[in-house]
Amino acid sequence: MKCYRLDPGHGLAGLTLDERDVPEPGPGQVLVRIRANSLGFRDLMVLDGNYPLPISPGVVPGCEGAGEVVAVGDGVNRVRPGDRVAATVFPRWLDGPFIRDNAAQLGTMIDGVLTEYAVFGEDAVVPVPAHLSFEEAATLPLAAVTAWHALSAGGPPRPGSTVLTLGSGGVSLFVLQFAKLAGARVIVTTSSPVKAERLRALGADAVIDYREDPQWSQKVLDLTGGRGADRVVDATGPLEQSLKSVAASGDLAFVGYWLSGAEGARPVDPAALFSAGAVLNRIATGSRAHFTELTRAVELHRLRPVIDREFPFEKVPDAFEYCASGGGFGKIVISHS
Repeated sequence: MKCYRLDPGHGLAGLTLDERDVPEPGPGQVLVRIRANSLGFRDLMVLDGNYPLPISPGVVPGCEGAGEVVAVGDGVNRVRPGDRVAATVFPRWLDGPFIRDNAAQLGTMIDGVLTEYAVFGEDAVVPVPAHLSFEEAATLPLAAVTAWHALSAGGPPRPGSTVLTLGSGGVSLFVLQFAKLAGARVIVTTSSPVKAERLRALGADAVIDYREDPQWSQKVLDLTGGRGADRVVDATGPLEQSLKSVAASGDLAFVGYWLSGAEGARPVDPAALFSAGAVLNRIATGSRAHFTELTRAVELHRLRPVIDREFPFEKVPDAFEYCASGGGFGKIVISHS
């Protein structure tokens, strides 16, 4: 089989296509033929060696993949050959709060999914909705799980409540879709009129161009009668503007963009944290339980992820270059077909 391997910290020069034997599942394990992958900003950080978790030299990169079970080891009863599944980003994080013992992550500390076949523990895969293609299912494990976790921390959004999500990256697009399923009013920030129109087409109730107005929190207050958004999902920053946008006693889901040295990652005045009067939740992807919950919602409502562009497996370096160029709208997918 073919698989990619990574020498972290060298960018694309550290990414090589390798061959090795197809692995065999041991007791409690399943062998999955990977049919599709998805890439995002997190993968660029790993490629450059700029990531908070340790990256093992020679690791198979990639944490988002979907495929079909082709063999199972002794004692497996959750899945069987022929099942369509996706891998969980943190294979040991089954439920409950995140703890360091569950920090082993696909594509950094342990081998990931940019490969033709992969072995997982049976608890580390989740059945995917029947109406989705493998390419669509591959967009779920990271961005969708993060969005679901961000919206459910502190309780799901109530019908009629206001959700603010920042930017039009993969996490924010899923936040928009999931929040609309819950009956929430959704405000989104973006950087261009073209993206604004696409966001409205997906159901956004209001769109704010942050390039036209860097102090966009005032517009959020205007749109909410001075109250602020009941929930803010901040995946891009600046955090100070989010703190000014959230309602008193509201929830602010903070996704770790600051780790990358992003433009919005700058120090925040402690007085702004206190004055917001909101609950600040740190969001680091999510558990198997989060993943299972969101797949039920996706299947019930026949929701489809937004895909920007597909690349063949042999062109993964091109997909990384396209991802690094920015400006896309939706998930970047690798197809093995």
